[in-house]
Amino acid sequence: MSQPFVAILMGSDSDLPKVEAAIDVLKKLNVHCEVRVHSAHRTPDATHSYVKDADARGCAAFICCAGMAAHLAGVVASLTIKPVIGVPIDAGPLDGMDALLSTAQMPGGIPVATVAIGKAGAKNAGYLACQIIALGDADLADRLKADRRANAENVLARNAALQEKLGA
Repeated sequence: MSQPFVAILMGSDSDLPKVEAAIDVLKKLNVHCEVRVHSAHRTPDATHSYVKDADARGCAAFICCAGMAAHLAGVVASLTIKPVIGVPIDAGPLDGMDALLSTAQMPGGIPVATVAIGKAGAKNAGYLACQIIALGDADLADRLKADRRANAENVLARNAALQEKLGA
């Protein structure tokens, strides 16, 4: 059987600079991902086809990034029982608030895990997808734990440097 992967869908290629945060996390933790541009509104048939195909090929989780009306995550969630993580993209006149509400306000029975707006949300989506996969992958769980330790050590080192600079 092939290795599980994360499918990342974005509504527009202009979202890529923000979506790269999720891709970077997945690469760092050695989790394979596929990245596609699909629109819930402009390419519904292609979106449906890709989700069904990815599901059949062993996709473990979907990350859907979209701005404004942001129906992509909800459409994907309606097509699979795999976890779907929605990343609202800060685009348009409401700077992502419309996307946040569109992503988070799903009807009962079709859940979408929704993270923060923009790049920070994309980064957390990558981590959340890894945590989901790590439920059945002890090696990935160990890599996640090591990443958390390294993050904590970095914060402590920055604090020590600050204290030294301040003469405390």
